[in-house]
Amino acid sequence: MTYGYIKLPSGFVLDCRNFCGENMITPRDIEEFSFSVQEAAQAVDELRRTGLAKAHVSKDGLPEKVLFTRLPYIEAGNINNPESIRRLKEFGQSLRYQTDAVISFGIGGSFLGNKVIFDVHCGEFWNQLPPEARNGYPKLYFSGNNMDPRRTEELIALIRSEAAVKAAHRGQPYRIVLVVISKSGSTIDTMSTFMTVYQSLREDIYIKPEVVAVTDPAAGDHATLLGRLAAQQGWQRFAVPDGVGGRFSVFSEVGLITGVTVGFDIDAFLAGARSMDEACRSAALNENPALLNASLKYLAAVKYGRDIEVFMPYADYLKSTAEWYVQLLAESLGKRRDRAGREIFYGRTPTVAVGTTDMHAQTQQHQDGKKNKVLQFIRVANWPSNPSIPNAFPQAPALQDIAGIPLGEALDAALQANAAALTGDGRFNATITLPELSPFHLGELLYLLALSVAYEGELANVNAYDQPGVEAYKKFMHERLKQIKRRQ
Repeated sequence: MTYGYIKLPSGFVLDCRNFCGENMITPRDIEEFSFSVQEAAQAVDELRRTGLAKAHVSKDGLPEKVLFTRLPYIEAGNINNPESIRRLKEFGQSLRYQTDAVISFGIGGSFLGNKVIFDVHCGEFWNQLPPEARNGYPKLYFSGNNMDPRRTEELIALIRSEAAVKAAHRGQPYRIVLVVISKSGSTIDTMSTFMTVYQSLREDIYIKPEVVAVTDPAAGDHATLLGRLAAQQGWQRFAVPDGVGGRFSVFSEVGLITGVTVGFDIDAFLAGARSMDEACRSAALNENPALLNASLKYLAAVKYGRDIEVFMPYADYLKSTAEWYVQLLAESLGKRRDRAGREIFYGRTPTVAVGTTDMHAQTQQHQDGKKNKVLQFIRVANWPSNPSIPNAFPQAPALQDIAGIPLGEALDAALQANAAALTGDGRFNATITLPELSPFHLGELLYLLALSVAYEGELANVNAYDQPGVEAYKKFMHERLKQIKRRQ
């Protein structure tokens, strides 16, 4: 039996055949590993049914369910339900032709997943387009993901400048919505920049800021800091759901709110995730793409020393997907201890590369450096527009070889050449093909990756849903900030 290639009815393809071969993963490796694969499949099935993950507790040490596998399903009683989706869509529609700009404040999954949706749907030049070209949806900026004083001040200056121009030309206030995303409301990075921007904009006579809080849904005495602020100030609220870690939250209101802000099809996005979940129900390695992806990468790591993963989309607007994946892989699988408490120091170090950009920057290391890497390519099969390279300079013979070739086919040739060179030198690489860059196929891709780390966590016997190492730096950071406050 040949392992490594799965094509779904949607046209989505996972091709890991370049993980297998001489000095690579062998059929015997897979056969010896079959019992562990079955156990991992059973554990993830149990997670789907009950929300229970072995040995998982919250950062407070309390029992906590893991519920990201329920997010693709819009059903009464679920985190995503008909009423929550309706509220999101109404919010998005309320912005059209009424709001000039939105600033989304968040960090980690509250930023990275949202940026993926923005980049895939909007591209680089969204904010330069007139409202009509944006179908009436507002400009969108991101902040709160780094406490950078220069960028924060420049964003404030930009909004104030746009507001002054609008007041001078149309005599109308500049309407802006600040979407602040924090489960607790005490996330230092997010709240510090949010407060800085909020205070500055509300003091500007030309600006009418509104605030939307995305936070823990608890109310009353159990409300979080941001929840209490929202109640006091009368801000509209959406939920950061319990049981969903930030790195999985793109499928919840945390990420979907960005989708409705720019007119992204959240129904198709969740349908793609749902389709992938349904495709990953089998315990057979050659039928379940997430289980296959996890198993081959796990074997490559523990048996062949491949402990770095280069995530390399051949599409500019998927770079943020690679950055989202860095958090997903690093936080889920970078663990000091297994679930029995033994020190194992597990996990691959994830890195970002993009198409031909990094073939000219990183491929020398990938091809000739240490054989400690796996490369994950992402390919788009069909582009909405695919111009051919024109014969613009017929007097230059050296350019004739590329004239007439569609850009998408040239990009494919570069990926195929990269994969062939790596495979020829025994270097592990795999390719995921998206039929097109659409909400449905983006949902398939992100959910495949999320489910893959769930399976690999089982194979490695680590808790894929906590991040104890993150808590260590926070203690030091809080103390440093207290010291600065005392000095002032």
